[in-house]
Amino acid sequence: MRLLTLLAAAAAAALAGCATAPGPASAPVTLRVIAFNDLHGNLESSNLVLPHPDPAKPGQALRMAVGGAAHQAGLIKALRAGAQHSVVVSSGDAIGATPLVSALFWHESTIDVMNRMGVDIATLGNHEFDAGVAELQRMVNGGCRAPKAGDPAVSCALGEYEGAKFPFVSANIVQDNGRPLVATSVIREVGGIKVGFIGAVTTDMPSLVVPSGIAGLRFIDESKAINAEAARLQAAGVQALVAVIHEGGNTGEPGSTMEWNDAGCANRRGAIFEIEKQLSPAVDVVLSGHSHQGYNCKINGRPVMQATAQGRGLSVLDLVLDPTTGDVDRARSLHRNLPVFNEKTTAAHRELVISQEPAPYAFALSAAQPDAAIAARVAAYSERARPLAERKVGRIAGNFATGANNGDMAAGRLVADAQWHSTRSAERGGSQFALMNNGGVRAALVCRGTPPCDVSFGDVFTMQPFGNTLVVMTLSGAEIQALIEGQSRAGALIPSSNIRWTWRANAPQGQRVQNLRIGGEPVNPAKDYRLTVNSFMAEGGDGFTTLRAGRNRVGGDVDIDALMAFLAANTNGVTPDPDLRYTVE
Repeated sequence: MRLLTLLAAAAAAALAGCATAPGPASAPVTLRVIAFNDLHGNLESSNLVLPHPDPAKPGQALRMAVGGAAHQAGLIKALRAGAQHSVVVSSGDAIGATPLVSALFWHESTIDVMNRMGVDIATLGNHEFDAGVAELQRMVNGGCRAPKAGDPAVSCALGEYEGAKFPFVSANIVQDNGRPLVATSVIREVGGIKVGFIGAVTTDMPSLVVPSGIAGLRFIDESKAINAEAARLQAAGVQALVAVIHEGGNTGEPGSTMEWNDAGCANRRGAIFEIEKQLSPAVDVVLSGHSHQGYNCKINGRPVMQATAQGRGLSVLDLVLDPTTGDVDRARSLHRNLPVFNEKTTAAHRELVISQEPAPYAFALSAAQPDAAIAARVAAYSERARPLAERKVGRIAGNFATGANNGDMAAGRLVADAQWHSTRSAERGGSQFALMNNGGVRAALVCRGTPPCDVSFGDVFTMQPFGNTLVVMTLSGAEIQALIEGQSRAGALIPSSNIRWTWRANAPQGQRVQNLRIGGEPVNPAKDYRLTVNSFMAEGGDGFTTLRAGRNRVGGDVDIDALMAFLAANTNGVTPDPDLRYTVE
């Protein structure tokens, strides 16, 4: 109790030092901006961890248990209690690619919880468009979705769905009629000073979502759109400007310990940092997302931040607003990334992190308690989903991991094999192999206990939450070579067991794929082959535009149904395939 009292006194003094100064009649005003990104419907306290730098052991990481909407809301509440003015911002991908507790309810549960959490502003991410513009508009405006035969998803499960009680913003999404899809910006007034929040989404959108879902939309250059909106707001007297961009990057050396509060951001790289270079100096802050990384950079005095993903952390900025100019006093403003402690976070981890934080944030971390009302709301959704989530669908004889071997991972190999087996018979399309996109495998499949282990519907759904259908098509050997050659990186495609190749990263374009074999035989460029992909890829998603030329298409099962059938057929448990299916030289 004495620690909390001391921290509270220090926090009050620190904030007073930021927000006020003796002399002028009009003192500066502090606005606390609390941001998160890429929540992806992670409402429950699951097995999420955060590799936080260990202050006691430089170069090593603490793997802290974190996350859960009730705990996230509790930290937000504690941070808001410590500030006279505050605003909560989501930097995109709040929905889409989610656990069952969100997807089973058409993501209404996530928007419902965000409403209760007090979100004030959100930008659109690519996953907000997973089900197309019409469904996005329903998510925003509310209303129940008509049930579909055979679909377990439930709309309005806990009463009428009211839609989002906060605005979505994006300045770079333009409809065919020339009008923006959503508001280009939002203005909030605090202490008589106006602050503008300008949204934008990555211009990679056409390759990240099903093209038919964004028909009629154009995605213009992020920096140009933000700069134009910034100039418009400045002309209207708004000088304090925050850009909320669903695009990201990375910092530090590849494979290094995450230093998510290192303002120097050594080796920063990625699209967000290129965008930042092009932004008007009038933009005071850049909140980002998309890459699921943690960074708190300061570039030419301007913060560029991201708080990892899945509700594991929050970005917090105390922006000092000058009442004379109406602009942000960047030199006096504070900004930090904070972890979302939960019931599994050890006391030692809490103490180590809190000891490193400035007083206002240390106090909030110490004082935060899980929000009981949100915990109850999430529990109600979880209970409704529980019978389906716990239903046994198969067995595994080991762990199917993600993220290893340049993307040639056991979890992806399992999915690709299941899709090939589902479609290889003549009546199902006569597929000779399958290819799976790396980004479509969202989680590992892990044994709980000694193998073999039961696998639940919830486990499988978390691994494959998109609901894509399988498509069998014909491509020539030359087209298949071009498809694999056209990957943006090794590991973007995961093969089934009967296709192999060698990837030469430093070879010239057109010569990177070598020794391509299907069924053990060298691929003949002039010969036709039958292959299976998911419907997202079949429309050119993830940039695989070669697949749009696929001929003689045959539709197949929903991807998760194919995976469950494959698991169920192996009654002794599917064994992870340890063999790499392509080599990288």
